[in-house]
Amino acid sequence: MANEIQLISDGDGLAVIGHVTDVERFLLSEGLPSKDLGVQRLKSVFGTGAAAAQAASEIAANSGRWVKLTKESAERVKKFGLMETKTPGVSHAMVGKPGSIKNWLQIEKGAGSFLTNPGLLAGAAGIMAQLAMQQTMDEITDYLATIDEKVDDVLRAQKDAVVARMIGVDLIIEEAMTIREQVGRVSEVTWSKVQAAPATIADTQAYALRQLDALAEKMERKTKIGDLATTAKEAESTVREWLAVLARCFQLQDAIAVLELDRVLDTTPHELDQHRLGLRAARQNRLDLISRSTERLVARMNAAAGTANAKVLLNPAKSPAVVQSSNHVATSVHDFHGRLGIESGRQSSEPRRWVDAASEARDKALETGAKSVDAAISLGNETLELASSVTAKLSSGIAERALRWLGDEEERDADG
Repeated sequence: MANEIQLISDGDGLAVIGHVTDVERFLLSEGLPSKDLGVQRLKSVFGTGAAAAQAASEIAANSGRWVKLTKESAERVKKFGLMETKTPGVSHAMVGKPGSIKNWLQIEKGAGSFLTNPGLLAGAAGIMAQLAMQQTMDEITDYLATIDEKVDDVLRAQKDAVVARMIGVDLIIEEAMTIREQVGRVSEVTWSKVQAAPATIADTQAYALRQLDALAEKMERKTKIGDLATTAKEAESTVREWLAVLARCFQLQDAIAVLELDRVLDTTPHELDQHRLGLRAARQNRLDLISRSTERLVARMNAAAGTANAKVLLNPAKSPAVVQSSNHVATSVHDFHGRLGIESGRQSSEPRRWVDAASEARDKALETGAKSVDAAISLGNETLELASSVTAKLSSGIAERALRWLGDEEERDADG
């Protein structure tokens, strides 16, 4: 069938493979932005011989584009009913545009070399993983450019040996990525230069996370509004710097993963799929670790904002400052999460105005006073009733005693 293409998804991205004209028409009709997939690199999946020559011929006849899957684009391709393959985490579909039909439709049969060849599917999934990580790397670069202090300046300003070592690693990895871009592969020489880099990057990441944890603990220990205001203000710039270090760490770790997949594709292509899944799991573990640490910091800042709002009546100047600093930190963390693909809910606190707090205190005082007046009136009424009762009883007793006394006097007069 003419106008036939293959769709392959790994959950993060979508590969569109087929004749170059058909691929372009499909992407245009669906409104999907894309990047070159680089399907020619899949030739290294096969060795030599007739089968390899045939596979190479099939690869050469195809073009491939990669689409980053967002919520919108994922919904757009969902209609094609991608089905799971034997390659873990990878789904596929064949779609075509038969005759005069305007829409692309799922079809059951087609050339489908990628769908029937496990090696090609695994290779395509590996390349898609690389493109997804490179996309994140580009987004992190954009994120770092928005920070007032460039990350290189932040790193050079650090006197800590752990952070300083990462500067050298950074240069080595950038060199390896440049050579890869020029050569199209990662040679043994290039790979030997970066093999020790992951340990240094991991040390720096752990150090940066400890700094954020220490800041959260420091905020927790402060109880006085003045101390909270000072610490929260310091946190604004400090958190931004350590988030920059973490972002650079994550970017370099993704770069190492891209180089690793290239190396595995060249040397042991049969292990490519397992290696891809292992890198995916390790990457998610890093994201979870970063998320826990940064969310804990935001929680402490929000708690400080709550404490400040509760004491704004006595601290009309410093309490709002704590809230503002807390919101700045929360915004920085939220932007950082977005670049790394971490889901987070942004919560901002509104500074409580002194007038509002004073009005609330006045209302509470009036309410308390009203209750006191009611209680006093109630007590006064009860006292009056009790006094009237006692007076009545006392008057009745006196009258009785007076009558008895008069009676006794009359009896004595009669006897006399």
